Amino acid sequence: MPRRTVSGLNEVVDVMTEETIGHLGNLSVGGMLLIANTRLLEDALCQLRFTLPESDGHSIEVGAHVLWSDDASAPGQSWAGLRFLGLAPQVTRSLREWVGRSGSDAR
Repeated sequence: MPRRTVSGLNEVVDVMTEETIGHLGNLSVGGMLLIANTRLLEDALCQLRFTLPESDGHSIEVGAHVLWSDDASAPGQSWAGLRFLGLAPQVTRSLREWVGRSGSDAR
């Protein structure tokens, strides 16, 4: 599944607490790498909101399953791999278009 690295600091917000929990590392239609401000519990379910870079500022809200979490080299940060759950068709289209844009570093 193609994946695209996110440049800059695109915040990810926990919808339940309205707290910023980190920022996007990379995205695919199936999930994300989150650079988290705190370690997330593996196997946890969460509801997250973020804005795609280079978009019109429209927020995307997703349900996600934390597959893994590991300490990052920076103090107080961790990496987390999340899989998206039950995406709405419009969200799937938006992610697919963003990841597949020409000139991206999709892999």
